[in-house]
Amino acid sequence: MTSPDPPAGNGPTPATGPAAAEPPAGVVPHVVEVPSAPPAGVAPPSVLAELQRTIGTSVVGSEKVVRLLAVALTAGGHVLLEGVPGLAKTYLVRSFANCLALSFKRIQFTPDMLPSDVIGAVVIDPRTRGFEFRPGPVFGNVILADEINRASPKVQSALLEAMQERQVTVEGRSYPLPNPFIVIATENPIEQEGTYPLPEAELDRFLFRILLTYPTAEEELQILRSRSEVGDLYPDHAVVGPDEILRYQALARGVFAHADVLGYLAAMVRASRVEPRVLFGGSPRAAVQFLNAAKASALYSGRSHVVPDDVKELAFHVLNHRLVLHPEALAQQIASGRGTTEDLLRAVVTTLLDHTEVPR
Repeated sequence: MTSPDPPAGNGPTPATGPAAAEPPAGVVPHVVEVPSAPPAGVAPPSVLAELQRTIGTSVVGSEKVVRLLAVALTAGGHVLLEGVPGLAKTYLVRSFANCLALSFKRIQFTPDMLPSDVIGAVVIDPRTRGFEFRPGPVFGNVILADEINRASPKVQSALLEAMQERQVTVEGRSYPLPNPFIVIATENPIEQEGTYPLPEAELDRFLFRILLTYPTAEEELQILRSRSEVGDLYPDHAVVGPDEILRYQALARGVFAHADVLGYLAAMVRASRVEPRVLFGGSPRAAVQFLNAAKASALYSGRSHVVPDDVKELAFHVLNHRLVLHPEALAQQIASGRGTTEDLLRAVVTTLLDHTEVPR
């Protein structure tokens, strides 16, 4: 099942430039039309603060996640949000998209989907009786792949080329996707009924996997106090537009990373491959994405250079879905009652941080 408003396509070549703002399907009456984005020249830290403030009015306790989403968008990466149902994963993504003057498409993944429901298909035009390509909902700037692990691996694989190469290929012809482009997928824990684990090749294409937990007691009370109206309340204005995002991406690529910092990051990724509790560690692609994220994080911290703290801040989010734990280590963790798989992953990343020499 896809969004009720899939992109129209009357020709063989879809649009490749940034699209205008588009309210998501099912928007409640409280949402007003999105105005134009602020003028170019606004500093990234100021934009991040405004994003956090705007989204924070409707999604309580979202500041850290919003920062990671902004870093991923600026680094050209994708994000996987994992958590049990009811943690406002979809609500958070739609609120984030509402703050961007970009096109937004939601794909609801279900077990009966086909790859063509995601990327589109070649169909016969009844007017011309010729074949034409009808783009699927993946042709947008911000793609919400909702409950991605409820679809079969065959359907999940339809996103591989889109996420890596920013294009899709149908009937031997490639079609470029809009720029900027980000996939934000949500998934339920794999222990839940009716879910399929994501293949390692697909997981490696996500820059971050953000593990969401239940809110604190204070946050839950704040949620109850703020949800007195019926329906979801999304942000009603765009904080940043496509031109500004592309400018930030260019600025992030120019952030300086000293050779010592590069060595520190590379040593940490390499150490993940020889950690006794890990069967397979981070790949070279993980190291490259890690560096891009560290540069974007430095940019949003108001710096023109990467420091070790940027690497430390992002290490768990970059590595946790790329570490294939050794079955024996996982079995011992569960049998001993010392915690969950997430606890073991955090312990492994902490070990990597503690045993990798920090440059001065």
